[in-house]
Amino acid sequence: MLRAMSSYVVIKERLHPGLLEKFAGGGAQAIEVFAARGHFDYTDRAQVRELANWFKSGMVEFHSMHSPIFTTNDFARAVDPPLNIVDTEKRRRIEAMDEIKRAIEVAEQAPFRFLVQHIGNSNEAYDTRKFEAALSSIEHLRAFARPLGVTLLVENIPNEISTPERLMELLRILRYDDLGVCFDTGHAHLMSTVHQAFGVLESRIRSTHIHDNKNDRDSHLWPGDGTVDWDQTMQSLRSAPHVPALLMEIEGQEGLDIRHKMSEAYKKLETANVAAD
Repeated sequence: MLRAMSSYVVIKERLHPGLLEKFAGGGAQAIEVFAARGHFDYTDRAQVRELANWFKSGMVEFHSMHSPIFTTNDFARAVDPPLNIVDTEKRRRIEAMDEIKRAIEVAEQAPFRFLVQHIGNSNEAYDTRKFEAALSSIEHLRAFARPLGVTLLVENIPNEISTPERLMELLRILRYDDLGVCFDTGHAHLMSTVHQAFGVLESRIRSTHIHDNKNDRDSHLWPGDGTVDWDQTMQSLRSAPHVPALLMEIEGQEGLDIRHKMSEAYKKLETANVAAD
């Protein structure tokens, strides 16, 4: 499986080639860039050019971009409401999609494969109007992304709109074979079980967010620091019709040796349940 890393682990820092090289040093063969303006300002031509030039070296693949959630990277203190493509107010939905399209436009200079998109906010309740808004918004964003070579992936997140069953209903109604799923192990562990969620989503999984928790909160721990069954999880992922990248999305920790932790985590994941292969 392709070793990949999300820049979320350094979300509080400005993304620059030195950080990208740390990920490469830790064993990453591909990177997901988290689109948060205080981290990676997708509207700043100079920073986009810097990123594009680094990826052109060919050391590591620009695998995906995480769609912006806020226009800042300080999520705990964000003043503005989160970007929400299922907001019941049309004006806010349009504003959210406009911001997301600015991030997608990075692909003009720095091509990437996937855009990972949340549907609704954490703990958002289900509403038929929001589900209809999701259909419209995803169709709109897909139409914008495709000419730039970007494929949209929807993510299972802890809310009533993004359960595995509702995501599959959304994909069934839209009927676009290219739309896929970014399978988040930590969110699946919180919402039901990784095994149950994988069973529903497996045919549409194209990428992952790999992280752990203790089934209490969305803590984005390194694999093995929580209670996810990694033997079963890795057996499932290896059996997927489209074997996805092993993309870790980890909460940052000051002073941590990221290279060492990445190397340890990949070894743990790649040797999990090897007898079943």
